Amino acid sequence: MKINVLESKINKTLFLVITILSIGTIGYMVLSHYSFIDALYMTVITVTTVGFGELRPFSPEEKVFTIFLILTSITVFGYAVSAFSEYLVSGRLFEHFMHRKVEKKIASLKGHTIVCGYGRNGKQAILKLKNYNKDFVVVEKSKERIEILDAAGVLNINGDATLDETLLRAGIEKASFLITALPSDANNLFVVLTVSQLNKECKVISRASNESSYSKLKIAGASNVIMPDKLGGDHMASLVTTPDVIEFVDRLTIEGETTANLEEIAVDDLPEKYINKTLLDLDLRKKTGCTVIGFIGPNKEYIINPEADCLLIKGSHLIVLGRPNQIIKLRQLF
Repeated sequence: MKINVLESKINKTLFLVITILSIGTIGYMVLSHYSFIDALYMTVITVTTVGFGELRPFSPEEKVFTIFLILTSITVFGYAVSAFSEYLVSGRLFEHFMHRKVEKKIASLKGHTIVCGYGRNGKQAILKLKNYNKDFVVVEKSKERIEILDAAGVLNINGDATLDETLLRAGIEKASFLITALPSDANNLFVVLTVSQLNKECKVISRASNESSYSKLKIAGASNVIMPDKLGGDHMASLVTTPDVIEFVDRLTIEGETTANLEEIAVDDLPEKYINKTLLDLDLRKKTGCTVIGFIGPNKEYIINPEADCLLIKGSHLIVLGRPNQIIKLRQLF
């Protein structure tokens, strides 16, 4: 509330300054028959009280108008100094420049990810994105959480993610992905619908709490819908039924640059000589020690443990398994 009052004072001050300059300029043009430049010059030296003399001797009417202009401008500029000082002391000026800097950084992003909500799931999402050096912007409504993000140097937008204006500020028109991890399924649905209107090419991953929300989010345009509670319960039950398998899978981390065991490779990024060749021709096992455990075709068909004669066609992806040092070698080669 206090910030809004300060901004209102600044806007009012600018309006009063422009008004007094306009009145002075028009007044001198009418009373003294000055040109626009001469009238503006006379107004400026009058309201700033610099002490310069008039362009020619004034008539009584002109002197009265000048007295009125001086007294009015003193009041206006006194108010301006007061408002600006309050704006400066409150720290709002620094905050304004900081937000401008953040907005410029966001405007320069392309193909980034927008994360809506900095709760438990949102924190995990940005941790993963950060480990993979992906560009992302967090949209959060809570001022307290925004302060935490600012302290951590994370690009963020303070606002309601369900509003078009907020997502536009976060660069939705140029974003490739959006993760909505808001606590309310209804709000997540609003975000998905908004994104489908603003950027149809953006892939949306949504959180859901209720199973009844799953189909609604998919119909609204969510590419993937994740139910953290269901996944958590399923994981715990699996630790009872197949504990060794789950323990092994848990060790297959994809956390970051030096600890990864799984990697995704786009066939389009491979050297041209491998396009339309087979996995046998690629021979990743011999070159890096890594093993191809999955193949995703251009139509998103999944093949687990593909055969050696599987063709590397454009638009497909490979899922590769290896130890951290092998994954590093893989990244260096491709």
